[in-house]
Amino acid sequence: MKTSGVLHPELLDLIAAAGHGDVIVLADAGLRVPTGSARLDLGISCGVPTMAQVLAAVNEELVIEAATVATEFADWNPDVYDEVVGLLDVEPDAKPHADLMAEMAESAFAYVKTGECSAYSSVALVCGVNYLEEAVDLYRKLHPGAPDPF
Repeated sequence: MKTSGVLHPELLDLIAAAGHGDVIVLADAGLRVPTGSARLDLGISCGVPTMAQVLAAVNEELVIEAATVATEFADWNPDVYDEVVGLLDVEPDAKPHADLMAEMAESAFAYVKTGECSAYSSVALVCGVNYLEEAVDLYRKLHPGAPDPF
């Protein structure tokens, strides 16, 4: 049995199956998940678990390359927003909720529903890789003087 990090077996499977560029949406309890999308429900009751609790656990297991939140998130729930953004190692992009919903419906690898009961409190996480720095260093060695790939 694992003793730390994510203990939920389906959440671990989802994280392990995700590849570079896949989008995992950590969703508040009210976010509509498109029909046919991969979905994992973690919510037990309103506020259990919170978005911040789920993000903190996922952050231990997942390389997060980028994140996007709804522009409404900061205005409607500044305390939750500050807590969530404070857990991210990347500065999240912000898009209007309607645009973000449409984008997520097209590109989400999976949705993870939390017990967060505050409006617009979802975050779309783009999966990264744990070997990017080494790959860039090798590229630079193999191609001295070439334009930087990033």
